[in-house]
Amino acid sequence: MLYYDWTILLLIPGLILSLWAQSRVNGAYKKYSKVSTQRGLPAQEVARLMLDGQGAGNVAVTSTQGTLTDHFDPATDTLRLSQGVYGSSSVAAVGIAAHEAGHALQKQEGYALLNLRTVMVPTVNIGSRLAWPIFVVGMISSWRPLMYAGIALFALAVALSLITLPVEFDASRRAKAMLANSGYFTQEELTGVSAVLNAAALTYVASFLSALLSLLRLLLLAQRRRR
Repeated sequence: MLYYDWTILLLIPGLILSLWAQSRVNGAYKKYSKVSTQRGLPAQEVARLMLDGQGAGNVAVTSTQGTLTDHFDPATDTLRLSQGVYGSSSVAAVGIAAHEAGHALQKQEGYALLNLRTVMVPTVNIGSRLAWPIFVVGMISSWRPLMYAGIALFALAVALSLITLPVEFDASRRAKAMLANSGYFTQEELTGVSAVLNAAALTYVASFLSALLSLLRLLLLAQRRRR
């Protein structure tokens, strides 16, 4: 009943958007990872220049395992670039490194939404794993308080996904501005950077929509159980 009722159709738009967004990211990354910048600066040096230029010399820039696993760790002030990005002078690598540098600058400036997201992540990660099991147990036992506890936990994950949108958009905005103002890159290269970052932004939109539709499904299932 839980998995094979009509409400599962609500998940289809989010799934389609997620697949399309991931395809856009993969396509943009594949295309612009083959296009080298004229200056030939590797991504980690670009990130270092961006950070030092904004007074964030305390942020370390290191490499990490995996593909597109690039991230900024606010707990240790460390910007980690994936194997395909670190050491690469491609347009895609430069854009990704600058985006992560944008997150580092958000922390330096006390960007409120980044701080809120950082605080929420540990709790939400645990809650999101428990949300469905708690909800299912509530459904099976017909105990509505447990069902709504599961919904509340999942709602926190949706809230985190919503907060993530402006955080990621702002980091990309900073990245584009820093690269444009540096004078190191051509307009064509900056256009490529925008294509990569804009495609990546779609994945966050898709993630939020999927989470929102899943939350709506839980609410509908809980409402049906009351009848």
